[in-house]
Amino acid sequence: MKKNMLITLLLVAAATGFAEPQTTCPIMGGKINEKLYADIEGYRIYVCCKPCAAKIKADPQAVIKKMKAAGIELERTPEK
Repeated sequence: MKKNMLITLLLVAAATGFAEPQTTCPIMGGKINEKLYADIEGYRIYVCCKPCAAKIKADPQAVIKKMKAAGIELERTPEK
């Protein structure tokens, strides 16, 4: 029974790709402020300050690629 549970947990973890939620700003590396973000190409990217949001908007593909490569799970922009 324990073996089956372990296998199931491993399969679930593999299916999610071991992605982690965003906790740091992709520009400065500091703790994110959940009130500050940039909605880019269907993703909501949190930042630590307003200047970082502007930097994301200047080159969104580079930031998205960097975050995905780091194993960060990008949050989808909420539907309105």
